[in-house]
Amino acid sequence: MTRKRVVVAGLGDSGLLTAIHLARHADVVGISAKPELVSGQELGMRLTRPDYWAKDYRIAFDRYRRLDRVRTVHGTMTGLDVDARTVTVQGVDGSMHSEPYDVLVISTGVTNGFWRQPTLQSADEVSASLRTAHENLEQASSVIVVGGGAAAMSSAANLAATWPEKQVDLYFPGERAVPRHHPRVWRQVHDRLTDLGVVLHPGHRAVIPDGFACDEITDEPVHWSTGQPPASADAVIWAIGRVRPNTAWLPPALLDDDGFVRVTPELRVPGHPGVFAIGDVAATDPLRTSARNRADRVLARNIRAELSGRRRLRHYHPPRGRWGSVLGVQHDGLQVFAPSGYAFRFPKWSVDRVLRDLIVKRGIYRGVRRRPRT
Repeated sequence: MTRKRVVVAGLGDSGLLTAIHLARHADVVGISAKPELVSGQELGMRLTRPDYWAKDYRIAFDRYRRLDRVRTVHGTMTGLDVDARTVTVQGVDGSMHSEPYDVLVISTGVTNGFWRQPTLQSADEVSASLRTAHENLEQASSVIVVGGGAAAMSSAANLAATWPEKQVDLYFPGERAVPRHHPRVWRQVHDRLTDLGVVLHPGHRAVIPDGFACDEITDEPVHWSTGQPPASADAVIWAIGRVRPNTAWLPPALLDDDGFVRVTPELRVPGHPGVFAIGDVAATDPLRTSARNRADRVLARNIRAELSGRRRLRHYHPPRGRWGSVLGVQHDGLQVFAPSGYAFRFPKWSVDRVLRDLIVKRGIYRGVRRRPRT
């Protein structure tokens, strides 16, 4: 019996896990604009400690044991023909080809700031972009972070912890930051930021210059629509959550009014048999939580069910609120917040020995080699 082909369009965090789950059940093809996993998680650690960040968030595809059966394609999607069931791909050499599929998983994510871009890059280009951002901030004596979400909190905290001699100012529009988390989270994050010496500026909403996509570190003064005088620093990090779905390659009929992929509770794209979506690109709920709540397991089960002819699929149930780490790994460990706002901490020694090696690399990813396969 001929094995079915599953094309996973986008090998970020969600797409990669979906491909891993399906590798033993179908012929899986993964398409990625990067030659390796380059995660959009933990911005603060990425900017201040890029080598440490890379241990978990920048990993070559051939280090994942469960991807040994997956054919990875380095390229970008330029079109989808849902009737012919083909995805058009542009390779690194500019050539175009089609990838046929029986099942398509759309997991192309979103563009968000300078750290989450769909640009086709080589490994050397990824290294250069990481190095440039780190060096810009290392050389700055003062830094402004604009934004009220977890990425802004993580950036400010890690900057202050890594370079305590720097002036770090955090500006956010509300009376408290991380407004989509439980209020208890902000109280703890506030105290941690203050202890680190970060100067907090609530009630500041930035004016975004015309044509500026917030996709670079700048050094121009920041103006405020809320009436305060402009603020200046050697470097400005824009972490304002202005996300744009990477869906230009998709037919408009698959998208909602904001350009995200419409999905049913089963993560199916309605009206298009064999097409599913997951991650930040999928309009599962207002927070698009399938990117952070192990929806990959639900999706993989549903695809296996569809391939075997079973009709009953499982629903993805979005959580009611944000949860997880906000500041990332610090010198005293990793603090993780439950939806209730209460926190538990992994001691620093356990982050490497238990969380990274046992829970993440062995448990979630089913085995990650220390070095690429030869």
